[in-house]
Amino acid sequence: MKVAAILLLCTTLFYQGYSNTLDSCQGRCGYGTDSGYSCQCNPACEKYNDCCSDFWTLCKDAGTSCKGRCDENYNSQNQCHCNSKCSQYNNCCSDYAELCNAGDTGGAITDSELISLSETLYALDSNKASPSQLILDPQALVSDSQTSSQSDLSSRPLYKYVDENTLFSRPTYAALLNVLDNYKRMTGQAESFTSQQQTEQDTFLRETMLNTELGRELFSFLYTKGIYASESEFIQDLKNMWFGLYSRYNGAMDSSGFEHIFGGEIKGGKVSGFHNWIKFYLLEKRGELNYYSHSFNGPWSGYPDVLGLQFKWDGYYKQVGSAVIGCSPEFDFAIYSLCYIARPGKQCHLSLGGKSLSIQTYTWDNSSYGNGKKYIASAYPVSM
Repeated sequence: MKVAAILLLCTTLFYQGYSNTLDSCQGRCGYGTDSGYSCQCNPACEKYNDCCSDFWTLCKDAGTSCKGRCDENYNSQNQCHCNSKCSQYNNCCSDYAELCNAGDTGGAITDSELISLSETLYALDSNKASPSQLILDPQALVSDSQTSSQSDLSSRPLYKYVDENTLFSRPTYAALLNVLDNYKRMTGQAESFTSQQQTEQDTFLRETMLNTELGRELFSFLYTKGIYASESEFIQDLKNMWFGLYSRYNGAMDSSGFEHIFGGEIKGGKVSGFHNWIKFYLLEKRGELNYYSHSFNGPWSGYPDVLGLQFKWDGYYKQVGSAVIGCSPEFDFAIYSLCYIARPGKQCHLSLGGKSLSIQTYTWDNSSYGNGKKYIASAYPVSM
């Protein structure tokens, strides 16, 4: 009699458990419609009123979060994804890095930390241009399909006014200007630096990263994440990463991340790199650069702002030379460095004054420094 009662109880519990799995979203969030279940756990269930009772607690964020979804199979119904290929297709959920430990050297830095830190750096950019110190005249706005036409649609310069006396006398601006004129713009022509020019590189790193509150905040964050153990290690790695030379053409040590991004280069008859507003202004002022149009404009009403620019530099065309406009040299250098360290070769999502900004970074894969570390190849803002 006791044996029969126990068997009946076990059978009852088994079927209750089986029934509960049919009525639960446990392990099923984001799946397609399955007629074998009595309720559904996909984004469409709310529309058809057939969601399981625990859908809202287990799956409500399944379309936008990686909670419980790391390494899942691709599902077209999901708004974003949580598998190893999502970075390649730029469709990862915002918490992918945080919940799934994604990324290479920057795997420990989460998307939420990037957003929070970028807002802090934005607030600390005390050396950025004010609206009275920098006045733009953007003129023609073109579509993406028009950027290849090489048509000069703007009769006036982009920069209507820049308060050079105030801005360029500041230590970080002066340090940038001293470094910018140390390069040959043509790829294939080997670069070499005098002891004075090496000192100018060191001064730029010291002034931007150690002598500003913004730079010290960046170091403090990277220190707490265990990426750098000291300020000297931080500065030395940035010097290698940004100023170390590699070859873009015919084996000549002709390029670096700094030259490419801040100074710009000429390769294959076109402008390559060139994502710095100060270099743009100086060349335009000297009559060596002709502004044509812009293909996108960021949502900011003040500075920093973001523009995608079309122009000719001494006869060489740049189809889209995006840049953060009006920021200080330390802010420009800091956000590119942060994004390269955190998301090398990927898009890096930031926030400035509550507005989204994405930076695309690229690694230089043909040579390395230190223990196989990769030089920065490029970094620039992309349209949202």
